[in-house]
Amino acid sequence: MPAAKPKRDEVRFTGFGGQGMAVLGYILGRAAAVYDGKNATMTQSYGPEARGGASSSQVIICAGPVYYPYVIVPNVLVGMSQEGYTKHRENLTDDGIMLVDEDLVSLVTDENLDRIYSIPATRFAEELGRKIVANIVMLGFLSALTDFVSDDAIRKAIADSVPRGTIDLNMKAYDKGRTYGQEMAKAKSSKAKA
Repeated sequence: MPAAKPKRDEVRFTGFGGQGMAVLGYILGRAAAVYDGKNATMTQSYGPEARGGASSSQVIICAGPVYYPYVIVPNVLVGMSQEGYTKHRENLTDDGIMLVDEDLVSLVTDENLDRIYSIPATRFAEELGRKIVANIVMLGFLSALTDFVSDDAIRKAIADSVPRGTIDLNMKAYDKGRTYGQEMAKAKSSKAKA
């Protein structure tokens, strides 16, 4: 009997230049590889314009070796722009989930809402005083709704990856997104049981 393949999680972050999609991929991959002892790869792509054009990063996390470093069919899609959501929404595993910034993404009317989690990430970041941390709000949201990287590992990776003077702000942004995600997961769980 052949050995079971190690679980492989694939995450695609989509947005536009300036939102920190590459930073999201870097932090998640670092958390998995450096602090959780898993294998991870991260790739990124940009549109022709650096700021304002399409931007994405892809992360693969696996307990075993990662033989192919590119996302094939993600089990998590994070959409922080309408273009990214529209382009990638149908390329998701059947049991995958989609996380979107509700102020930047309008959902298609026939979308399966059971697998979609919306957060006003940019609005939360603005309330914290810096729109630039919307990506970290989204990372906290992702952390609350998935289990492939530990909360502790992500916190350590954030502290290692952001400028020293912004660690407290980034941790507040992460906590804001994580708390919102925990509340949403609890609400969906209660609704499913009813």
